[in-house]
Amino acid sequence: MRCMRSLVVALLAACLAMPAAAQMNDGPVASRGQAAAEDRLLAALKAAPDAEAATALEARLQQLWLNAGTPAVGLLMNRALREAAGGDDDDALEDFDAALDLDPRLAEAWHQKALVHAHMGENRAAIADIAQALRLEPRHFAALETLSRIAEAQGNWKGAYDAWQRVMQLDPKTPGGVDRLNELRRRAFGEET
Repeated sequence: MRCMRSLVVALLAACLAMPAAAQMNDGPVASRGQAAAEDRLLAALKAAPDAEAATALEARLQQLWLNAGTPAVGLLMNRALREAAGGDDDDALEDFDAALDLDPRLAEAWHQKALVHAHMGENRAAIADIAQALRLEPRHFAALETLSRIAEAQGNWKGAYDAWQRVMQLDPKTPGGVDRLNELRRRAFGEET
């Protein structure tokens, strides 16, 4: 358990050290147009006026991320998502791996794979997948949310708080976000006097 906490803390430290709009030298998989759309949506998410607008922008970003690959990758991703939704975790992992074999630069594929690993109780594998997603897209708020939930499930309140704090920097109007941040702060640091 202590090793897992250290892993979450190290991942968060690395993520927070990255510039908000950083991309790795091997470049994003997206075309310039898609990357520009992603940047616009992420900027709009940060400036969303309310939770309803944030929810709509979150959905558009996740759809953009899901559709970032080639048609073959898209087919594999869709099949893996159906398998995961149906509880067929092993086949879902196989198809996410196949998609990542074709294009390892898809942050959302890494994130979806992390969700399956977390569902299976394989938190170390899930955290490694999240690390890949965040290496490729440090602004991937959904991957950070998943990291926060994994840390919370492990009783790592400080790690859960740190990850959620980063979510709130990217997506300040996420539904229930402020309440969750306050609860995680209370659990991590105790009651304020």
